[in-house]
Amino acid sequence: MIEFLLNGQPRRCEATPDTSVLELLRDTLGQTGTKEGCATGDCGACTVAIGERDDQGTLRYQAANACITPAHQLNDRALVTVEGLSRGDALHPAQAAMVECHASQCGFCTPGIVMSLFTLHEEQQRAPAPLTAARLEATLGGNLCRCTGYRPIRDAAMAMGDYPAPVVRVWEPTAPEGNSAMVGEKPENAGPALQSKESGFIQPASLESLIAERRTHPEAPLVAGGTDLWLEVTQRLARFPRVVDLTRVAELQHIEPATLDDGRHGWWIGGAVTYARLEPLLAEHYPSFEHLLHRLGSAQVRNRGTLGGNIANASPIGDTPPVLLALGSRLRLAGPGDPEGGDDEGIAERELPLDEFFLDYKHTELRPGEVIRAIFLPHPQPERELRIWKLSKRREDDISAVLGAFTWHLDDGVMRDVRLAFGGMAAIPRRAEAAEAALEGHAPTPAAFAAARAALETDFQPMSDVRGSADYRRLSAANLLERLRLVVSESHPSNDNPQGSREVMLHAYAH
Repeated sequence: MIEFLLNGQPRRCEATPDTSVLELLRDTLGQTGTKEGCATGDCGACTVAIGERDDQGTLRYQAANACITPAHQLNDRALVTVEGLSRGDALHPAQAAMVECHASQCGFCTPGIVMSLFTLHEEQQRAPAPLTAARLEATLGGNLCRCTGYRPIRDAAMAMGDYPAPVVRVWEPTAPEGNSAMVGEKPENAGPALQSKESGFIQPASLESLIAERRTHPEAPLVAGGTDLWLEVTQRLARFPRVVDLTRVAELQHIEPATLDDGRHGWWIGGAVTYARLEPLLAEHYPSFEHLLHRLGSAQVRNRGTLGGNIANASPIGDTPPVLLALGSRLRLAGPGDPEGGDDEGIAERELPLDEFFLDYKHTELRPGEVIRAIFLPHPQPERELRIWKLSKRREDDISAVLGAFTWHLDDGVMRDVRLAFGGMAAIPRRAEAAEAALEGHAPTPAAFAAARAALETDFQPMSDVRGSADYRRLSAANLLERLRLVVSESHPSNDNPQGSREVMLHAYAH
């Protein structure tokens, strides 16, 4: 049974565990304003807003792709769709601005765009801030439009503030009799339930109950953001009779300062922390990592996807693992207690370096019943530098062909603690240890980097697929090392590169 608020009104309905929010809206509830475009979370035509109360009790809405969001995750949440924005002829400012700015042509993508603008308008009402080009790009980056060229849509975004905010917020939680209904309450008189079925969607609230469910249902897939798992449903037509949800497990939601036994300071990032929640921390301490998240996926994806999911998925082209490998991150894993030790009901935890987690394609160090409880993100060291470069067919919201993440520091003109990590170059994301050794203890000279590029040939035997051939990946990875040499030389001129100039870099890029 799913109990939630749809456009301010309580709803209660049944759904199979592999039902998406889009299917629930269109097939069960008859709310057809939300459209299906790609069914992969790329086009944004199905964008809806999901509301949840923050620590201050304020109901905050985030854009989400309904096509890859599990319907049962709506439980005790507020869902707003395009049908719920207007009151009679009185349009929401997002709708009115789209009309006045002639921002819709064929109209198929328009409901999703309106919902993205709705979340922006809500944020502006709560905390007004300049609508910069970067902010508009972040808001609309997950909505594709084939007709308008985006200019009138951007005009509509800028014009929303010229319209008065709705006096009656018809999407706010309000019970039919007019009493306030808080998100999280069990709605009464929500209408007749649909035909009852066994849910199969397991939503534990604690780590202890999560591990218990893992013992009982080891075959059930885990889901948090659903940005990868739900493609099995929409693209491969897989059916999941049972699913274990991670989004309500309290212990997986924390970001906590920490100090490791080796003296390193940093943060433990809960396994179900979303990219959107992680962004402010990265923007302050690792701006290049935060920028990567915007290339990883749209706002709809960042609002749902999790750091733990990107790691546990173990894809060779996952974007965050190479960065975390370069930074020397660690994992905290939690699983069932040891029956032989008399602890067959408790929780056993262990830590290991991320370097030891990936074993082979889609094969990791996770033992039966284990989950990623937290990821250690070290505090940046002032002397160390980080560079992240992603190569993909699209600039944003696309899967990597090759991703390189590099950290190092210079000590008396030589490179120390060099860590070079790549995605897309092997069956797993991993470090280029031979290339690291070629640079360690050497000045950043052309000769040293030529040796590193040669060593790279022994580090990886790249694969060929639709995103790039093995030769393309081999050449691209070598060119990223050359780019790294130019960056280091630009910052630290030497006798081998006395200019240390922008002209040197431009010459290299021109060829």
